[in-house]
Amino acid sequence: MIISRVSALKHARIQSLRCLSTMQQVENAGPVVFHKLGGEDSGIAVYGLNSPKARNALGFDLLESMKEVNQLIREDTKISVVVLHSLVKGIFCAGANLKERFKMNDDEVATFVRTLRNTFIEIEDLPMPTIAAIEGVAVGGGLELALACDIRVAAETAKLGLVETGRGLIPGAGGTQRLPRVIHPNIAKELIFTSRVVSGKEAKELGVVNHVVPQNSTNTAAYEKAISIAREIISNAPIALRCAKQAINEGVQLSIKVRLDL
Repeated sequence: MIISRVSALKHARIQSLRCLSTMQQVENAGPVVFHKLGGEDSGIAVYGLNSPKARNALGFDLLESMKEVNQLIREDTKISVVVLHSLVKGIFCAGANLKERFKMNDDEVATFVRTLRNTFIEIEDLPMPTIAAIEGVAVGGGLELALACDIRVAAETAKLGLVETGRGLIPGAGGTQRLPRVIHPNIAKELIFTSRVVSGKEAKELGVVNHVVPQNSTNTAAYEKAISIAREIISNAPIALRCAKQAINEGVQLSIKVRLDL
């Protein structure tokens, strides 16, 4: 069943679809395409980035649409798992929209960075498990977005990296904090200090992603793997999933005794 409130969102930025069988660009859709699967896949929500001209670069319009979707997902108790992917071939997310950013004054930059951080925190704090399906390029803020998800799946041909230091910046949307919590801090430092971009296969070897899959002719390999994991998840109790995620997220930085009490 489609969330009825989606059609009422201002400027129709978020498109609600009854069927989405491929990851090809959806004509006349907004920067975010959101829908819920039905039948045996009931409980799976699919969250697609769809800004082909901007290569899914993170600008104010895309972030505002993402925040609206985040709110819809958070309020829907029938969603057990979310798959975040891209509808733009060859691109997961190209990072922050630097064309927008270079036109901003200092106050606007500060507002943009806060919005970016808060949007990713909202995704990280969604009560149900989230899976990022990474096909193509996921650099800078694109990889930071994927790191905000619970599980990451990448195609072998994907390109991942925190490249900000090469542009005179730092991974300011959470990369300096999330990547060292996913892999060894020394490896995280090397990747950030060098601005290195790695393949999906290398990302799996380093532990940046959970799974890597050979890319197929339709560029949907990571998405299909993510859906298969989501199907495993929805067979479990929704409340237990939410409680387990909360316990892990809140307890990961605590002592073992406090964690067990939590």
